[in-house]
Amino acid sequence: MTTDIAHRAEMTHALLADGRTVEIRQARPEDIQQVLWLYEEMSPENLRFRFFGASRLSGRMAAERFCGPPRPGFLPLIAFCEDQIVGVAEYETGPADPATAEVALAVADDFHHRGVGTLLLEHLVHAARANGVATFTADALADNHAMLQVFADLGLSTARRFENSEVHCTVGLEPDERYLAACDERGRTADAASLRPLLRPRSIAVVGAGTKPGSVGRAVLRNIRRAGFTGALHAVNPHIHTVEHTPCYPSVTTIPEPPELAVLAVPARAVPQVAEECGKSGVRALVVLTSGLDDAEAEALLVTVRRYGMRLVGPNCLGIANTEEPVRLDATFAAHRPLPGTAGVAVQSGGVGIALLGGLSRLGVGVSSFVSLGDKYDVSGNDLLQWWEEDGRTDMALLHLESFGNPRAFSRTARRVTRKMPLLTVDAGRSDAGRRAAASHTAAAATPTMTRQALFTQAGIIATRTVGELLDTAALLHAQPLPTGSRVAVVSNAGGAGVLAADACVEAGLSVPELPADLVGELLEWLPPGASAANPVDATAAVGDQSLSAVLDRLSAHEAVDAVLLALVPTALAAATGDDPLRALTHAAPERRRPRTVAAVLLDQAESVRLLHTRGGAAVPAYADPQAAARALAHAAERARFLARPTGTFPELHGTDADGARALVDAFLAEHPDGGWLDPRRSAELLDHYRIPQLPWAWAGDEQSAVDAAARLAPGPEGRVVLKAYWPGLVHKTDEGAVLLDLAGEERVRRAYRSLAGRFGEVMTGVLVQPMAERGTELVAGVVQDQVFGPLVLFGLGGTATELLADHAARLAPLTDRDVHDLITAPRSAPLLFGYRGGGPVDLEGLEQLLLRVSRMACDLPQLAEADLNPVVARPDGVTALDVRIRLLPRQARDPYLRRLR
Repeated sequence: MTTDIAHRAEMTHALLADGRTVEIRQARPEDIQQVLWLYEEMSPENLRFRFFGASRLSGRMAAERFCGPPRPGFLPLIAFCEDQIVGVAEYETGPADPATAEVALAVADDFHHRGVGTLLLEHLVHAARANGVATFTADALADNHAMLQVFADLGLSTARRFENSEVHCTVGLEPDERYLAACDERGRTADAASLRPLLRPRSIAVVGAGTKPGSVGRAVLRNIRRAGFTGALHAVNPHIHTVEHTPCYPSVTTIPEPPELAVLAVPARAVPQVAEECGKSGVRALVVLTSGLDDAEAEALLVTVRRYGMRLVGPNCLGIANTEEPVRLDATFAAHRPLPGTAGVAVQSGGVGIALLGGLSRLGVGVSSFVSLGDKYDVSGNDLLQWWEEDGRTDMALLHLESFGNPRAFSRTARRVTRKMPLLTVDAGRSDAGRRAAASHTAAAATPTMTRQALFTQAGIIATRTVGELLDTAALLHAQPLPTGSRVAVVSNAGGAGVLAADACVEAGLSVPELPADLVGELLEWLPPGASAANPVDATAAVGDQSLSAVLDRLSAHEAVDAVLLALVPTALAAATGDDPLRALTHAAPERRRPRTVAAVLLDQAESVRLLHTRGGAAVPAYADPQAAARALAHAAERARFLARPTGTFPELHGTDADGARALVDAFLAEHPDGGWLDPRRSAELLDHYRIPQLPWAWAGDEQSAVDAAARLAPGPEGRVVLKAYWPGLVHKTDEGAVLLDLAGEERVRRAYRSLAGRFGEVMTGVLVQPMAERGTELVAGVVQDQVFGPLVLFGLGGTATELLADHAARLAPLTDRDVHDLITAPRSAPLLFGYRGGGPVDLEGLEQLLLRVSRMACDLPQLAEADLNPVVARPDGVTALDVRIRLLPRQARDPYLRRLR
């Protein structure tokens, strides 16, 4: 094969614009007959566009060259759809300029306008950048409008130069936000098209529909019929002729018209064979309910769905549902049919799925579509987000995911979707035990809690701790407008209930401020004697429903209030007078719809949460527990803050030298193939490549060199230095006593060097000499490369007690300016940076630049397993890293945004 590293012996599957699956791989010598066939089947017009002439000989020469012996700087990619060649693309560099490559492509006549050429180009761009190619060039005929449009729509910077009847195109390969957005749009279109046979099938076959009442297949078939599915429905069972009033066929291949969707409820050993039959018959999507597939069965299933271009839900799942008209699909074995509604639901756990379906139905929110992802071999939460974004019906998405296949792509999709609708999830696997259970349950790697929470925060995902809290929050978001802030007015008809509600709000991160004096006066005019209106508002048991309604109206309209929480208990006084405080909520007329968020706490309520419907058609969520109400309000307030914030941009960083950094990393890994910790000199050089500020330093291998370095770095009688011993494998210098501070004068430096040399002997390879830093706020900034999530940037209070205090925040790289702001303000110690108790603020701009540069370094260098800048001293006049530890591992970059199926 070619010497180029990307796509070497690699097979990738991706989606075309019409939802069909293609296989993309590097061409092989044995492909020559298929490539010849591609050119032989081309129309004369398309041959002219490809070769600037209609000669069939050009096609033969191109095929021989394309499938010929490998050569440096040449990469030929080939695309197949169900074993038929549908496109080829190549790039080749010239000897004069290895950073520039000429690119060419051709697409089968019957696959034009399906995105084949664009998809091949995206994969060529990915491979070329990995091999140091920065620019593509291409020549096209001026009337080849389709090809010129492909380059124009790619999203990369493209220049054209017209020369008579030809056009010379130059394409810069550096991906930017415009390119990623274009890829997003293409991916969204392809994803939605590929899911149509799954969620809007015109025909279904249930394979394994048995005669026993407890049969899973029979239960699914019964649910499909009861839901009123409007398409053709078939059952497959070779031993019977009919089940649940549905004709049975011996196999999928004997059904006269191939179904679009097949639901498999067969033993694990039969799954690969049945999937193969489905693929051969033309089935477009599979739902595999079966659990317990071994590795060989799982591999065979995935190979089959990729070969035939089928989308797959499961295995080990509850099934799928889509309540929209006219589909009316319930292909689950849940006991109750989902209520039609507007919430999209995707879960990995069938049990959680049943709980969410039941809860949403009970609340009256209902479900637009439901997918039990199970072991998630193919269709994922990312796919469902893109479906809900486009289905025209879903206005809220609920997820329960125990693993993430491509978290960075998921985060990018979620950031876009959460701007249009709330996205809620249960943060499962927070504990070590929970993570072990998640890994065992889904056969997926455990996800560190801090990393997962960073993803949720940056993407604007509402992460709850329980299914109950998820439903509590969904009820509020479904029924009420978002609060304009976090200020809550608590109103109660019993002082104790008001206190409980106020405490719950504060504990949830909301505020219960004193109300303005003029507002207090207005409220007291409505309230009975003995009432209090400071906040909480104690309306007393004597309050009538009309008075309470007037109080709610006034609070809901006042600019000092962002949300109103009404806490009620049943009283004998209300019963005796015929007053019902609930009427203050339920009898609100349409013209008096309250503009602020309103929620209720009914302490005697049996249900944990329910929706109280008003005469005006609105609904108010009522909770049995004040803490549940407060948490839901807090989540809604955080969503409002997320939507109000700008989306963030990636600031331009000047002076970075990524090529020099990569050369340093490559040289180190050539010496240490298994990776390891960089020595102080290389660590400092790596920071220099990214202009990350650090103290001046010098390396000293003997006593005199240390003295000379000290005189140079801190001259004069007042100059003071630090000596840090070093040997390979040393990580925690302070713990080892390998740091000596505040050394003034030649004699003290000599004694310090001798002390370190005597203590550590031959193991010490030298010392790092630095001037003493001025005092400031000690911080830590660092990076950990998560194998699933990519680089995570950590920031917080530093120094020797950093692990003890654990005052840290984290965000996934790459960081936007918004992410950096959030990272700096998130730790509890953040006020120290902004002038706490009269102190001046530190150099915040310098701190932001340091974090942005650390983020860029981590993104440029996948080999950067971890970096620890501790301490980083922040002062009003600057930010400086005093010490750094960097560990490298031999890793290759994987582009998370390249369009491909898992």
